[in-house]
Amino acid sequence: MPTSELLARITINPEILGGKPIIRGKRVAVEHILNMLAVGDDEATILEGYPWMVREDIQACLHYAGKVLSHEHYEPLIMKEMIDEPALAGARE
Repeated sequence: MPTSELLARITINPEILGGKPIIRGKRVAVEHILNMLAVGDDEATILEGYPWMVREDIQACLHYAGKVLSHEHYEPLIMKEMIDEPALAGARE
């Protein structure tokens, strides 16, 4: 299925979930499906939980996320736990 057709499955309606991107007008947010995938749920599990969904809906969520992220600007994130404090102290002297 062409990307444009997949992306057409993702809709935004201010009346549903506060305007979050949703799948085919249903009350399931794209972010919810992405989070399910992120914690290890597979396609079969998602489709079992949402019988009205099809494989292309999951693909649409992934394509949508890719499109959104391709337009983002990122700043490096340095986590405090990753910084070696003593090494930095010596470097400042």
